[in-house]
Amino acid sequence: MAMASAGTVFFPPLLTDPSSPVADPQNLQFQHITNGKFEPLKWCTSLPEIRQVQGQCTKHGLMEDPRILAKFVVKYSGMCSHESMESARKAFEIYKHRRDDFCSTAYLYNSLIRGSSSAGAFAEAILVYIDMLMEGVAPDNYTFPFVLSACAKGLMHFEGEQIHGTLLKLGFRNDVFVMNSLVYFYGEFGEIDLARKVFDEMPLRNVVSWTSLICGYARRDRHKEAVSLFSEMVDEGIEPNEVTLVSVISSCAKLGDLDLGQRVLDRVGHGESSSINGFVVNALVDMYMKCGAEAIARRIFDRCLVKNLVHYNTILSNYVKLGKVKEAGDVLREMLGLGLKPDRVTVLSIVALSAETGDVCFGMQSHGYVVRNGLESWESIGNSLIDMYSKCGHQLWACRVFDRMANKSVVSWNSLLTGFSGNGDVESARRLFYRMPERDIVTWNAMIGAFVHHGFFSDAVELFRSMQSEGIVADEATMVSIAAACGYLGALNLATWIHNYIKKYGIRRNVRLDTALVDMFARCGAPKSAMEVFRSMTERDVSAWTAAIRATAVDGNGEHAADLFDEMVREGTRPDEVAFSAALTACSDAGLVERGMNIFDAMQEHGITPHIVHYGCALDLLGRAGLLEEALDFISAMPMEPNGAIWAAFFSACRAHKNEEIAARAAAMAIDTSANIGTGILIKHMRAPSARK
Repeated sequence: MAMASAGTVFFPPLLTDPSSPVADPQNLQFQHITNGKFEPLKWCTSLPEIRQVQGQCTKHGLMEDPRILAKFVVKYSGMCSHESMESARKAFEIYKHRRDDFCSTAYLYNSLIRGSSSAGAFAEAILVYIDMLMEGVAPDNYTFPFVLSACAKGLMHFEGEQIHGTLLKLGFRNDVFVMNSLVYFYGEFGEIDLARKVFDEMPLRNVVSWTSLICGYARRDRHKEAVSLFSEMVDEGIEPNEVTLVSVISSCAKLGDLDLGQRVLDRVGHGESSSINGFVVNALVDMYMKCGAEAIARRIFDRCLVKNLVHYNTILSNYVKLGKVKEAGDVLREMLGLGLKPDRVTVLSIVALSAETGDVCFGMQSHGYVVRNGLESWESIGNSLIDMYSKCGHQLWACRVFDRMANKSVVSWNSLLTGFSGNGDVESARRLFYRMPERDIVTWNAMIGAFVHHGFFSDAVELFRSMQSEGIVADEATMVSIAAACGYLGALNLATWIHNYIKKYGIRRNVRLDTALVDMFARCGAPKSAMEVFRSMTERDVSAWTAAIRATAVDGNGEHAADLFDEMVREGTRPDEVAFSAALTACSDAGLVERGMNIFDAMQEHGITPHIVHYGCALDLLGRAGLLEEALDFISAMPMEPNGAIWAAFFSACRAHKNEEIAARAAAMAIDTSANIGTGILIKHMRAPSARK
């Protein structure tokens, strides 16, 4: 087993490599005592092997040598596990009592700090640092990056600030390695302005300095600043690395700005080259997909010489989000054909694809894969399955998935509640709401939204009041639903209170919320208040303009409504079908025949084909004005068959203007051309004028 002589120690071989010093006992003579080398540890790759060597050293008295102890401290620390760090600390304690010149051991402290941090023992890393200071060991430029990293990962902000002060006092202000770690530290805590202050005060910067700050901006969704800083970096002649590129490309993706992304790539000479690093390829594919340039994204993806599961997950998830079902299916088949095994990220995309298509059979197959591969424990997968079954109309299966989940978070409960609402089962959603062990703002919004969507407006307002009594502050999504409920109830006092509530609590105003407020005041008969909200909006989309047009029309001012429509077009907002319908209705109510017909004719100019509802509005416009001949010609020229609503509107106009002759002609025309029009409708509307004579 073990053999000892005066100058030789034999260790059982740990490796089969014949060139290993461990395999030759003659290599283990006590040369380690004179030159500091200890080859056996060099060949250890696991914790049991290190312990085996330590056992032999202890047996032969080698652990008395501080240099050997130091080797074990470093080796154990490098394994970065809780178990190995315990062994490292024990070896270090022995070392401290054996070493006379203890103040020269900063390297060992650094190893312990780094190992503890890597093992997730962040508080322990800080304690090692404190022990270092108490023992009088001076930190060096490796100590501070290691300990600041532990502070950032362990969310120990106060300790990090103290270390910041210490390193400045010790004169490390000009050390780029140390200052980079400070930029990273403040960036991780979201204190980007402090990170920028440290960055600006650095006399020397390298690519890591710039990248740390760029990543900090990107993580806090300050993407424009991240891209701007990248431009500064390139202007100063600093060559970006892969991490820089991935971060700034991702920022362009989040902004959805293809031109900006292209300019970034042009500045560094990257395009669609097949030689781009795999991480950068992944970021590029994601950016082009999110910016709507799917063809370029696919071309880069196809040109990538070595594609892995991450690449496939990126393009697959983007296709699913864009609703590109066929393309997503093609990518999935290609991935499986290469023998790549789907992971949980893939499964999330596949389940979402099933929900998008309503293909419950494919969804069930995906569910089977989840069960067979032990992925059920992932809460996100369980939530996605609940969502999929709900969207496919299989609420019972959604409930079964929910019941089988070992760990149900509030997101899981919210998913099930939303499923009940989406399938029209408001009562089950209500019961589930009151059963929930905890609720967040999403829960309240989902339940209030369910009430509003299904017409339970008073219930929605009552639940909002309960939410207030529990001290929960609403957000913009809550107020959009409540504004809609209030509008349908026509409660002006409540509408005014809601508007004041938003101001009082500083709820973030966005286009969606402001549009809901405009619509709310209009429905409550307060068009002036509606227009005040509209004019205060800093950003308006077509829905906002449409709400304002309707609000003005409610006030009986069709001319102003038409003016608003023209103003919208002048400001570059492209009208949609709903906006045209609102403008035509306003013109009809105000008797603005010429202006209304001009708006109708402009639909084709904006690339919109009129639907039956638009023809109905135009017909109503002509009919109210008594232009019955023109109205009948208009019906004859319609590209689709007039429905009952069209004929009813025309006969109502004939009745209003007491014109039986045209009504009779229209009736004959309706019978000849519209087999689907009921005779009851014709008789009712034809007889109405004569009945009043």
